[in-house]
Amino acid sequence: MNQSQLKRLVGTAALEHVRPDSIIGVGTGSTVNCFIEALINSGIRIEAAVSSSEATSVLLRAGGIEVVDLNQTGGLDVYIDGADEFDAHRRLVKGGGGALTREKIVAAASKTFVCIADQTKRVNVLGAFPLPLEVIPLARSLVARKMVALGGRPQWREGFTTDNGNWILDIHNLDLVDPVRMEKTINNLAGVVTCGLFALRPADLVLIATEDGVEQL
Repeated sequence: MNQSQLKRLVGTAALEHVRPDSIIGVGTGSTVNCFIEALINSGIRIEAAVSSSEATSVLLRAGGIEVVDLNQTGGLDVYIDGADEFDAHRRLVKGGGGALTREKIVAAASKTFVCIADQTKRVNVLGAFPLPLEVIPLARSLVARKMVALGGRPQWREGFTTDNGNWILDIHNLDLVDPVRMEKTINNLAGVVTCGLFALRPADLVLIATEDGVEQL
């Protein structure tokens, strides 16, 4: 199977975690898009969805799914989202699509966070994928200098603005052997909205698409 087929496989597998008539959280990215397509075609009727990005909201509404604000719903039963990397402890690097802040908020509001990914996203140690940081524009250079001091190589995702009106720094070559400590350190920097480490609140379940089917972690 090619990567596109693997994404469709795991997107369909995630339907087992969707309860009819519930309000679910839905993330952002190409694997999540496969989940949305599978959900629309499945006949499962949900009450509504909380979306982590404007792009996801467009797809959900196009499929006849109501999109509601998290402030209206309270907690959510389940959140379905992808990842750029995951490790054996279900800790993630996310934010390749730039929606990391809203993704982190919806994950925090959900009882169960189901991460869907293909086998190419599995790593022994996080950090092969550059770590995204959402930063207040005023603080871009300040945060970049702080990240250099932490051993990283920051790169401004020039021309990209998040749905929150902020900018993204992608940090290369950062030591993420202790992702919990690094997440706390980065999130405490003035000007950082949040970083793309999901270690303090990792996924509860990772569904992994492989050539032999879908594995659960």
